[in-house]
Amino acid sequence: MPLYRQEVALKRIGIELPRSTLAYWMVKVGHLVQPLIDLLHEDILATGFVQADETRFQVLKEAGRKATSLSYLWVLRAGGREQPATLFHYDPSREGEVAERLLEGFQGDLQSDGYVGYNTIGSQEGVLHVRCFAHARRGFHEALKAQGGAKKAKRGKKGSKAAQGFEWFGELYKVEKELRDVTPEERYRARLEKTKPILEAMKKWLKASRGSVPPQSLTGKAMTYLHNQWPKLERVLLDGRLELDTNLVENAIRPFVIGRKNWLFADTVAGAEASANLYSLVETAKANGIEPFAYLRFLFTELPKATCLEDFEELMPYRLDRRLLEPA
Repeated sequence: MPLYRQEVALKRIGIELPRSTLAYWMVKVGHLVQPLIDLLHEDILATGFVQADETRFQVLKEAGRKATSLSYLWVLRAGGREQPATLFHYDPSREGEVAERLLEGFQGDLQSDGYVGYNTIGSQEGVLHVRCFAHARRGFHEALKAQGGAKKAKRGKKGSKAAQGFEWFGELYKVEKELRDVTPEERYRARLEKTKPILEAMKKWLKASRGSVPPQSLTGKAMTYLHNQWPKLERVLLDGRLELDTNLVENAIRPFVIGRKNWLFADTVAGAEASANLYSLVETAKANGIEPFAYLRFLFTELPKATCLEDFEELMPYRLDRRLLEPA
């Protein structure tokens, strides 16, 4: 909710709080939680499975840049379903070196969309770079929409190549739905039994079909994207912790995107960095089933008392004793 709306809402109930004061408070508390953000970053990298994404972020007052320049909010999410955690990080650049800095020292599975900015870190020793089936599916969905929509398209061999391709993804997600609540070990074994044959058949279909559609058509572009990403897509078979797509990190970004439609931009870099820090804690709390207001009330009561690493660790959303959140 934009601060100017909060200013107006508070004024309606007789509280005079200028937007400048609210902004100062946001920047101040965003800075004070930095020790927790550093711990959050370390904990996410230590999980060995990270999903990464980025979204645009406009900052009006940034040295050496026009107010209309686009900056970015980079997002790392602990990829597993256990102990979910999300880190938001502001940076004026979308270059791959930002991903390299954020993931420095990381060892394990890195899952992202097809953006080339992750290629360097993804090719480093000890990192298994995996792509996203949802992004590959979108190309076929767009082609289907241009042909009249997925619901009207003929299924099976008689359908268009776009419909056939889209149906392959349906088969993959049908299996994945069955594996939603199983352990990573069970998911690994089930994918070898059920998902691998679908991928093998899908790969044969892709090889046989690519030459039958114009490469510049929507279907042709979807096939080219799928072909180019295939080596990193099929790696989903190598680890049961891996997701079929990057929807978890995209879902974590969604509240920020909704907020951005309201407040449009940050005024300063300090404000952008504070937003990133506060979004990190709020979204991590929500992902762990903790009511955000209760968490923030507890956090800002206890944070001034923290003097050592153990104190800060106990304030992390996924480590704190939830009984402490209950009103006295």
